[in-house]
Amino acid sequence: MTVSQTLATGREIDPDALPKPDLYQLITSLVVPRPIAWVSTLSLSGRRNLAPYSYFSLVADHPPHIAVSSIGEKDTLRNIRATREFVVNVADRSLLDVLDRSGSSFPPDMDEFVEVGVTPAPSAAVRPPRVAEAKAHMECKLVDVHPVGNGNLVIGRVVHIHVEPSVWDDGRVDSALLDPVLRLSRRYGRLSAEMTPEEEPAPHVFT
Repeated sequence: MTVSQTLATGREIDPDALPKPDLYQLITSLVVPRPIAWVSTLSLSGRRNLAPYSYFSLVADHPPHIAVSSIGEKDTLRNIRATREFVVNVADRSLLDVLDRSGSSFPPDMDEFVEVGVTPAPSAAVRPPRVAEAKAHMECKLVDVHPVGNGNLVIGRVVHIHVEPSVWDDGRVDSALLDPVLRLSRRYGRLSAEMTPEEEPAPHVFT
């Protein structure tokens, strides 16, 4: 049964009854917007790798932990398992084309930094390099990898953060200035200029 047929019968959907392409289209259209982790890693031999991941989220804020899910076993995941380190680079709109190209299927012996034309910059606390052109970087140490469905959930502790001066406003990072690239199903997007007034931090921030 297709998504169109299912919706016509009452909009109640059993994920297990959908063909895989239809389920992918449905779930990635509902879980939006998704920030993109532009992940840089090193192999044990020192070969650089760079790839975008839209299955990405914050897990904890103190100490900070993030999660990235790799569908299948890719070079990024193999490198993280081997070295237990990675960097999440935050790409803005100006980097969209190179970010998208870095998601192409490159042979394992190719350096995506070179292939897409971005500059590797030394990290402060881990061996994988940052993308110099990105406005923010989170350097991470691997905590664990959990197989979930067809994904591999990578949990990393953020051990160092670098943010460019251009995205700070009044002592804080301004999301509009950061202008992060987002994923909306099979499209890219960006933050809207329309936002609600800022709320007070949750109580756990102060305890």
